Amino acid sequence: MTHLRPQMARALLAMACGIFAAVPASHAQDAAKDYPARPIRFIVAQTAGGPTDLVARTLSERLGKSLGQPIIVENRPGAGSTIATNAVAHSAPDGYTILVATVQHIINPYLFVKLPYDSVKDFAPITVAAQAQLLFLCGSQVPVHDLKELVEYARKNPGKISWAHSGVGGTGHLAVELLQLETGIDVVKVPYKGTQPAMSDVLGGQVQCMSAATSSALPFIKSGKLRPLAIAGPKRSNLLPEVKTVGEQGFPRSEAPGPLALLAPAHTPAAIIDKLQSNITAIVRSQDVEDLLAAQGMESVGNTPAQFADYIQQEGQRLGDVIRKAGIKAE
Repeated sequence: MTHLRPQMARALLAMACGIFAAVPASHAQDAAKDYPARPIRFIVAQTAGGPTDLVARTLSERLGKSLGQPIIVENRPGAGSTIATNAVAHSAPDGYTILVATVQHIINPYLFVKLPYDSVKDFAPITVAAQAQLLFLCGSQVPVHDLKELVEYARKNPGKISWAHSGVGGTGHLAVELLQLETGIDVVKVPYKGTQPAMSDVLGGQVQCMSAATSSALPFIKSGKLRPLAIAGPKRSNLLPEVKTVGEQGFPRSEAPGPLALLAPAHTPAAIIDKLQSNITAIVRSQDVEDLLAAQGMESVGNTPAQFADYIQQEGQRLGDVIRKAGIKAE
């Protein structure tokens, strides 16, 4: 057999590489064109009945109709959301297994010494479907009426205010840590295993303040048993329009994130990601879904994958800094 000249060999090798490189791209385009061809799974990192589950089930019903395939919701709570997240990270990147996540996805790399996945490299962001609003609250016996008064009261009484939250490293915990860092107040943080036991002790007067989702606190606010001090987000709540945000009261760095978002395994074809994002955005921005979410203290979002990726990076830096300074570790 005649040996190929080096130049010709390199040319043929380059041509072959080009052909083989084109195959996956063509295959990905075909897969996206036919997608979805079977049911899709939403893996939810939280228990049934909460805000994340509500968003997942609201989307699954409507998205299933728009895509022409059923969407099955599976709740896999536990281990700080890492069980569900790890399952999706190691799923096939074909658009049929989607993670429905909270801010835990962003902060877990800072809470855990080691994770069985990479929160950034192993995932393709799709969109933030909604933002859950968090409230700063106090019991009716506490002599303050807004966050500015609470901060003044706490400064005069260092270490005498107790603050409940629903778990170490959760949004409620991060919210009070953000407030402490911004204001310099000293409060005693009391962790609970869930919102309800924390709220019970605030209602009973054993603990004075807490951070909680607007929807969870609303019945007790209306009955006068809890007093809302501030919305820990950028916008006021339609449910409590008279309650000012932390920024309006002079504490803009105390905004606590509440993203309810969707991610796919890394290397899922961009065309599939775009198809999911555009359909989800149309759903969450429809009037009936906006109204449904607003009634539960949530705001529709529907941003692009690039915007979501930027959000992950920015919030990771901000909240990671808080976690390091506060010395928070996953339990």
